[in-house]
Amino acid sequence: MNENISFYKFMHKQILIVIILIVGTAPGYIVMGLLYGSLAVESVWFAYVLLVSLYGYKLYRDYDHTMTIEAKDIWMTKVRYFMFAYFSLWSIMFVVYVLRDNYEMHYIAIATQLGSTVVAATILASQKKLVIATVTTLMLPLTIYLVAVGETYSYILAFFTVVLTGVLLYAAKNTHDYLIKSKYQAYHDHLTTLGNRRYFLEILESSVKQYKDEFTYLLMIDLDYFKTINDTLGHDVGDELLIEVSKRMKSLSDEYNNKVARLGGDEFCVLSAAFVDKEECLLSAEVFAELLLKSIKENYILDGNHLYISASVGVSLIDSKDIQAGEFLKEADMAMYEAKNSGRDGIIMFNEELYTLVQEKLEIERLLHFAVSKNEMSLVYQPQVNLDQKVIGCEVLVRWQSEELGAVRPDVFIAIAENTGCIIDLGEFILEEALKTVQEWSRNSLPLEQVSINISMRQLLHHDFIKTVDRLFAKYNVSECNIAIIFEITESSAADDLTSLVKIINNLKRYNISFSMDDFGTGYSSLSYLREIPIEELKIDQSFISQLDDIQQASLVKAIIEISKNFELTIVAEGVEEEYQREFLADLDCDLFQGYLFSKPLKKDDFEQFCMQ
Repeated sequence: MNENISFYKFMHKQILIVIILIVGTAPGYIVMGLLYGSLAVESVWFAYVLLVSLYGYKLYRDYDHTMTIEAKDIWMTKVRYFMFAYFSLWSIMFVVYVLRDNYEMHYIAIATQLGSTVVAATILASQKKLVIATVTTLMLPLTIYLVAVGETYSYILAFFTVVLTGVLLYAAKNTHDYLIKSKYQAYHDHLTTLGNRRYFLEILESSVKQYKDEFTYLLMIDLDYFKTINDTLGHDVGDELLIEVSKRMKSLSDEYNNKVARLGGDEFCVLSAAFVDKEECLLSAEVFAELLLKSIKENYILDGNHLYISASVGVSLIDSKDIQAGEFLKEADMAMYEAKNSGRDGIIMFNEELYTLVQEKLEIERLLHFAVSKNEMSLVYQPQVNLDQKVIGCEVLVRWQSEELGAVRPDVFIAIAENTGCIIDLGEFILEEALKTVQEWSRNSLPLEQVSINISMRQLLHHDFIKTVDRLFAKYNVSECNIAIIFEITESSAADDLTSLVKIINNLKRYNISFSMDDFGTGYSSLSYLREIPIEELKIDQSFISQLDDIQQASLVKAIIEISKNFELTIVAEGVEEEYQREFLADLDCDLFQGYLFSKPLKKDDFEQFCMQ
């Protein structure tokens, strides 16, 4: 990182301060000229001071925080020359005055030279080389003058002048080191030592402005299931993992002349060098992203633990100078979240189709806030049958018929509700409507044993969820119903906060609620969940059932059922659509079946008729 990135604004302020100090004190020499009859030299010198001051003021006006870093470096070089020349003007008058016979003028020259040196050491402390050159240039004539006097006292004074020079340079060095440390901390992440968000945004803005006809790519990287490692192994191991991941990113980025930064948490960014050709830039982005993902996924050995982690990567191509840097960051962020939503451990390139998809999701998000209040949400019930093909239960599913969008797929709006927090209100609506229906079915003696209700992990972990369950169970007198309530949780979401999940499930057991793990086999550390989470039922995901004609998939389903039997769990097969699938599962003693072979999800009245048949 360019060291000067921290000091542009600082030096910009110093220009005006120096001009005010020098222009404010320089007229003192005009006064001295009037007193001692030498106004010509002082006037010419003061005219030079004014001219150099005007140049300095131009530099002050020329600075623009939106300039590229390259342009700022050029500007900073001019500032250094200006400062050196500006302070050196005092040495001219020093030489002029000490060559005269009037010792009063010598005293004035010595005093002003010392004063300008102290000012230079203070003002220019942020520029190490400049302060050394300026202070030395100002103090050297004074030292030579004292030595030239040739008296004992002058030698002693010359010695003290050298000491003073050393003290001023030492003080300037300490100030410089402090500024460097402060600015380093302001622009770097303390854990990984990578650049931070502030640093990355600055170099990104500069890159957008600097490369007029060139292309760069931007990567947004988010580690998958990092929170699980933090929660299970502790934050110390999590920090060590972040450090190791950072080292791998930095090493690979250095090979490609890319810049990498940690934006916060487990989120990182990479900015590439410039490319003349767009296709070359795209190809390099793909190659680099693949290598980066491969590097991140290699084994980690931390505190005796062998860890494996993947990442979701979003890529944005910077090919326009009319868009703000933050927009490119937003594009890469969109692509990264799409990679997460697509199953994680992948790379997504931002394009117009993705932008359109994101805009559609934003529109869904906006309308989703009002869907419940506008009575656009409804429930349907998909039958669950046993080995004898008798309906013994159902799964409650939600449907959204929007006035503006029409029918919105559940997999679309549920995911958006999860991400935005709308799932809390939506989940409460689903739970209340389901419990109201259970109460009615129980009162009407519908031959049903259980009703399964999907509960979002975000809903389950919400601080008011247990109170909500308590209120709704009391309102609909669920304890008196003869239909069992099952809460379904997804395996993938269970990874988010295992400890809290187990605690809440145990708290909810007092309401005689059973728990089922949905989408089994598609998530993370499945077998460990069977041991740790107090569930009574397991649902085999339909992605496995749909491929039972594949020998390997069939063997996997068989293994899942055998393991589940060992854990004494009820087994539900989702997505059963073909008779051969039912027969295969029945031979393995699967307990319940759910799918279009038996029935699609039905409205309440249709489901009741289906049960009675």
